[in-house]
Amino acid sequence: MKILYVFAHPEPRSLNGALRDVALAELQAQGHQVQVSDLYAMGWKAEVDRSDFPAWDADRPLAVVPASKEGYAAQSLTPDVQAEIDKLLWADVLILQFPLWWFAMPAMLKGWVDRVFAYGFAYGVGEHSERRWGDRYGEGRLAGKRAMLVVTVGGWREHYAPRGVNGPIEDLLFPIHHGVLYYPGYEILPPFLAFRSDRFDEAAFAAAADELRGRLRTLQSTPPIPFRPQNSGDYEIPAMQLRAGLERPGASGFGLHLAPPRDGVAPRPPASAATVEA
Repeated sequence: MKILYVFAHPEPRSLNGALRDVALAELQAQGHQVQVSDLYAMGWKAEVDRSDFPAWDADRPLAVVPASKEGYAAQSLTPDVQAEIDKLLWADVLILQFPLWWFAMPAMLKGWVDRVFAYGFAYGVGEHSERRWGDRYGEGRLAGKRAMLVVTVGGWREHYAPRGVNGPIEDLLFPIHHGVLYYPGYEILPPFLAFRSDRFDEAAFAAAADELRGRLRTLQSTPPIPFRPQNSGDYEIPAMQLRAGLERPGASGFGLHLAPPRDGVAPRPPASAATVEA
């Protein structure tokens, strides 16, 4: 397979850097073709501004969405953005690795999404009408590809459990899984999570590395998170509300957008959870 590995951490000698090295070695040992976008090493420009749209008339106030649409259609986006788009089109699998900072991805990675996921490429695709609201949420330009997060978390696993004070980790990652990656069509694999990352010792790292290698060996066979496709009939169009009576028992909030298990088989746990005790 062809894999794009996007890495967002400022220190290559960090736990994140060590896990990235494990992942890349394993992917290469399996014979995959791998490209790496190391955003900090690249000096990636995170903010969206007028310089991203060189063909936009200097006398026009900047409107990012139409500027993105026109730039992508005219192939006039900046070379760094176009290079990342080309990598996404090339790759069968996208892996995003980052530390969870303030309940979200680092600004550098968010800026990569903001600039690279252009109108006409990752959104604004397909028919928008009373019958269909675009090719998104399971469809779109990146349909047929897979994506997975590799995330380090400073807090305890229990803090990110359903009753944990920080909220369920599945809910915190939902905007990335569903809103950033599933939106343009990716199948989303359960994330690899390393909790209490500031307390790792050699034994904890060895266990996490083994678990990560195991996850990477099953990129093709791991069942994706069962998000509901938008245009499958589960949602009313154009209101985009889930139809009544389709809820899984006990589901609420983001969980409403998960399809029920089939044939009585329980859904796969949503995430791996490498941990270390204090």
